[in-house]
Amino acid sequence: MKFNHEIVEKNIGLLGIFIVLVISIGGLVQITPLLFQKETTEPVEGLRPYTALELEGRDIYIREGCYNCHSQMIRPLRAETERYGHYSVAGESVWDHPFQWGSKRTGPDLARVGGRYSDKWHEVHLIDPRAVVPQSNMPGYPWLAENVLTGDETAAKMEIFKGFGVPYTDEDIAGAKQAVEGKTEMEAIIAYLQSLGHALK
Repeated sequence: MKFNHEIVEKNIGLLGIFIVLVISIGGLVQITPLLFQKETTEPVEGLRPYTALELEGRDIYIREGCYNCHSQMIRPLRAETERYGHYSVAGESVWDHPFQWGSKRTGPDLARVGGRYSDKWHEVHLIDPRAVVPQSNMPGYPWLAENVLTGDETAAKMEIFKGFGVPYTDEDIAGAKQAVEGKTEMEAIIAYLQSLGHALK
């Protein structure tokens, strides 16, 4: 008997089953090998976990939607590596949950922004981006300089990350509140930005 593709195309339920089956197989073939490759499951040499303040800054980065306009994934293309530095590798993000690679670039990639500018530059830029980059269309975030962190949840966040395999020590977790308490959100997000790309420059 000759197989007639019209049987599948005219039966929505059967077509849906085949679509799910094909996507599942394709996904397994692409994703499963990555779970066993050292390059994607182990941290690169020199990678350190975020400090308590950097971790709070990362949460502010996510809360404010910075990832909507800034990727943290440098592609292995000459134009990208010359502008931003070494291309991104999976081992840099093994302790990021969720990782902030992104794909949209309304603003520049931030994967290697750590140490590129001073803390004061970041502060001015976050309050009024056009003060340092006249053509910028980024909004200002002046409230970050006013909002003060309590650190009440920082230790709990670090405990959760420790459960994901991030090598936080008991001392790191015990000192988290003290390290964060009284600092502004501006200080936290600048600490996070300054930590980006520290393992591969």
